[in-house]
Amino acid sequence: MADTQQVDQKTERRVAKLAKQINTFAKSHGGAEAQVAYIGERGARIVLVGEDGGWGDLVAPSYEIAEKAVQKAGVTRHESFDGEFAAKVKTGAYEWKRMAGIQVGG
Repeated sequence: MADTQQVDQKTERRVAKLAKQINTFAKSHGGAEAQVAYIGERGARIVLVGEDGGWGDLVAPSYEIAEKAVQKAGVTRHESFDGEFAAKVKTGAYEWKRMAGIQVGG
């Protein structure tokens, strides 16, 4: 029984930490929306897009923890990263340079 409680407490602390990071991002960007994507054994990626077009991501140790963190943070969760949601992302010179560098082997 003690092991189960320890795991649950650890999970809840991780959810709370991720939710706090999501809220910090949201406050910095005038609000935020999220999408959760499974990335295999590493867990799940939480992609965040701010109302100002800024974006970032977090990695959670599991899809379940990622979903709980997004829910706890109270931001809108999208099922996929396409359409109007993806169009909100604003990229700058840095991203364009990185994308071009990848294409030419840099």
